[in-house]
Amino acid sequence: MKRGLTVLFALSLCTLYSQEVKDSIKNSKEKSIDDVVVTGTLKEVRKSDSPVPVEIITPKLFKKNPTPSLFDAVGMINGVKPQINCSVCNTGDIHINGMEGPYTMILIDGMPIVSGLATVYGLSGIPNSLVERIEVVKGPASSLYGSEAMGGIINVITKNPQKAPKFAADIFSTSWGELSTDLSFKFNAGKKVTSLLGINHFYYDNPIDANHDGFTDLTLQNRISVFNKWSFKRKENRVASLGLRWVNEDRWGGEMNWSKKYRGSDEVYGESIYTKRAEVIGLYQLPLHEKIYTQFSYNWHDQNSWYGNTPYMATQQVAFIQSYWDKTIKNHNFLAGASFRYTYYDDNTPATASPDGSKNRPSETPLPGLFLQDEWSINTKNKLLLGYRYDNDKHHGNVHSPRIAYKFSPNYTNTFRASFGTGFRVVNIFTEDHSALTGARDVVILNSLKPERSYNGNLNYVKKMMFDDLNVNLDITGFYSYFTNKIIGDFDSDPTKIIYDNLDGHAVSQGISLNTEWSFLIPFKIMAGVTYMDVYTKEKDDKGSYLRTDQLYAPKWSGTFVMTYTFPKNYILDFSGQWNGKMRLPIEPNDFRSEYSPWYCIANIQVTKKFHNGMEIYGGIKNLFNFTPKNPIMRPFDPFNKEVDNPITNPNGYTFDTSYNYASLQKLRGFLGIRYNFF
Repeated sequence: MKRGLTVLFALSLCTLYSQEVKDSIKNSKEKSIDDVVVTGTLKEVRKSDSPVPVEIITPKLFKKNPTPSLFDAVGMINGVKPQINCSVCNTGDIHINGMEGPYTMILIDGMPIVSGLATVYGLSGIPNSLVERIEVVKGPASSLYGSEAMGGIINVITKNPQKAPKFAADIFSTSWGELSTDLSFKFNAGKKVTSLLGINHFYYDNPIDANHDGFTDLTLQNRISVFNKWSFKRKENRVASLGLRWVNEDRWGGEMNWSKKYRGSDEVYGESIYTKRAEVIGLYQLPLHEKIYTQFSYNWHDQNSWYGNTPYMATQQVAFIQSYWDKTIKNHNFLAGASFRYTYYDDNTPATASPDGSKNRPSETPLPGLFLQDEWSINTKNKLLLGYRYDNDKHHGNVHSPRIAYKFSPNYTNTFRASFGTGFRVVNIFTEDHSALTGARDVVILNSLKPERSYNGNLNYVKKMMFDDLNVNLDITGFYSYFTNKIIGDFDSDPTKIIYDNLDGHAVSQGISLNTEWSFLIPFKIMAGVTYMDVYTKEKDDKGSYLRTDQLYAPKWSGTFVMTYTFPKNYILDFSGQWNGKMRLPIEPNDFRSEYSPWYCIANIQVTKKFHNGMEIYGGIKNLFNFTPKNPIMRPFDPFNKEVDNPITNPNGYTFDTSYNYASLQKLRGFLGIRYNFF
């Protein structure tokens, strides 16, 4: 009887939705053909035509698990992990295929606007209502984008003001007391100028210590970000746009009884960070017959922070300009350009001091570059891309970065891609590694650091399978990267220090990832991905033998999933999550904590009701399985290490440390929100 009712129910759903879903499947096919990407080749091409594999993520995915910032949202992308580096202040970076944040280049509208000092701040505070899509390229892309693009690229494409809704709002709150407000407004300034204004505000002022270690589980934050983008109509559809953004944030985490009167003292431990950030982004197509574009960006970042009683005061400015010529001759599409990047950095650490420490010497780094690219359409099934970039660094001299990519599409349902390239990275430790800034460890740099180099190969296969009642898309990528001169932070030799040096050996990041999408005839859809990766270093020991060490915070297995079911009357149920296998963590000698994290899954469930007037109401539960790491802070009762040398109370010589972190400390919590779009 029950089985019969189940079958009857399924048949009823098929009858109600079969035509609607068929139309949806048809539309999704058409949309997939028309998807446009720019990140892989620096120019607009259809995703299916790009010789470089590019993943496209739209805000529709992020809405299935609403987050207050893009930093958290990108965790829904398979192979991309927002890594929280500190259990107290919750700052972090973005890992791609196990590689640390400094290897990930963050772009906004194609501009390298996000510097190492501000990776987390670059993605925090971008109003989600302004995001058109996010493009992800995994693997080195230095032949187009230069330094920092060794591990991959995340390019945030903002909306064209002319196509955006007149008003959009997304407001939600959680049972922990977090409040996220995201608003955007479109207005015209004359007949040829359209502007889009976005305001994002995140507020959390409710200290919670659910794990009873005496410290806040989530940093208290008051962040406001204002983004304004202008689009100009010009003759012959030439493009011109200008974007401005301002971010101001006050965040702190620490002992539950901390207040601002303790900022910088050794009475009550707290990590307090004041951040101010300004950005300018522009694109202008020259009024010439040829397609010649000029892009420019500038960002100013000021950080006033105290980690306990250790100050970190820093200012960074990055100016960038780039011009390139896009020319098609028969079956060849040529791209040639020049760029110049200038970085100014100053702080209160030895990083910007003279060798004897008597004078302050801010770092000034000019980085000119040239790049060439030829995309050759051999025929309708074969395409070859050749690229080369030349950069000149005043400290490291000439840097050459070639790459090659090949695409073979025997038909619409099968596509093969292969790419090989090199990458490089000019390093400044203090702009990249939060662990180097905390008062918990001292930083030691053994030698003059050399630039890192990488050599990478990717193989990609896309398969589309279409049935009467089911569509299946498979996207499989195998990757291998070999690194020389890798900058390694040694957390293990001395628990009170981080020792940096170029690796006397090599490092490897290799693995395979699978993304799948299942669209059923009934209103049910599954998107799931799994990544296996093996990330490690091999370094010579005193005997000349190579010793293997697994990369910190790089799980061998990880994955994401989203299941969506649409009920009658526009009710939508989303079940989403991310899971991670074991990953190596920094531990102290004789540490009572495990060196490897457990397998865990952060799952979320959401119900959305859509109305015909453009309004949506949504709510659900985050961290459904109520998972949090155990003992994320070593010796939280002695954060200033005042009793660290007491052999009776501390026989193992443990020191206060906040780096043993692999997941959020927030427990199960509910959320409720509302969205509205007015066109």
